[in-house]
Amino acid sequence: MTKLISWNVNGLRACEGKGFSESFRQLDADFFCLQETKMQQGQLDLSFYGYESYWNYADKKGYSGTAIFTRRKPINVTYGIGIDEHDHEGRVITLETEDFFLVDVYTPNSQDGLKRLDYRMKWEDDFRAYLMRLDGSKPVVVCGDMNVAHQEIDLKNPKSNRRNAGFTDEERQKFSQLLASGFTDTFRLLHPEQVTYSWWSYRFKAREKNAGWRIDYFVTSQRLDNHVKEAGIHNEIYGSDHCPVELVLDI
Repeated sequence: MTKLISWNVNGLRACEGKGFSESFRQLDADFFCLQETKMQQGQLDLSFYGYESYWNYADKKGYSGTAIFTRRKPINVTYGIGIDEHDHEGRVITLETEDFFLVDVYTPNSQDGLKRLDYRMKWEDDFRAYLMRLDGSKPVVVCGDMNVAHQEIDLKNPKSNRRNAGFTDEERQKFSQLLASGFTDTFRLLHPEQVTYSWWSYRFKAREKNAGWRIDYFVTSQRLDNHVKEAGIHNEIYGSDHCPVELVLDI
């Protein structure tokens, strides 16, 4: 069995002050992927016995960033997707393992007023092409904050959010296109009707009221569907405005 966790920590230094290490140990994953680490090399000395770690930092300080802690030594590690336009914000780390590629992603937010929606559309097409290339040689497990609630079931207030970043028709369509290209939303595979969220605004007591969004995913190559044993959302774990999401594969 392989247990994977993905968590947007919204600043790893802040999250570490809110119990990150305890949650990390409690979750006891083989692969632990982080997004929005918001730090540069040397700003936090964080290591766990038995794990190697890989980090991708944004050029801009205190912004974006990804990391993976792994118990299993990868065959190969790459950073970014090989396109300069996309590779300065520390958004992607890929580990090649014996059985699959693990891709940790922090998808660009379209921002207030959808200022970055055009860029996001370009990112989506290029990132999907990157995943499909990997998928040509072995199955892919992609996880992270993908900054989209795919269907109305995936957020508390779909009507009032129709043109807001993360729930535009354009972003939802790109996610549908990804799935149509041979990928599976693992949480929906096992829980087609379940309403569970992974992110809540820090404003308006949103988490208290459970007025959330499901924007954190494990998406896998369809040929792994029969290997998906568990897909969960740990909304009991605090420390960030997101909570960890989980995937268990029988490989």
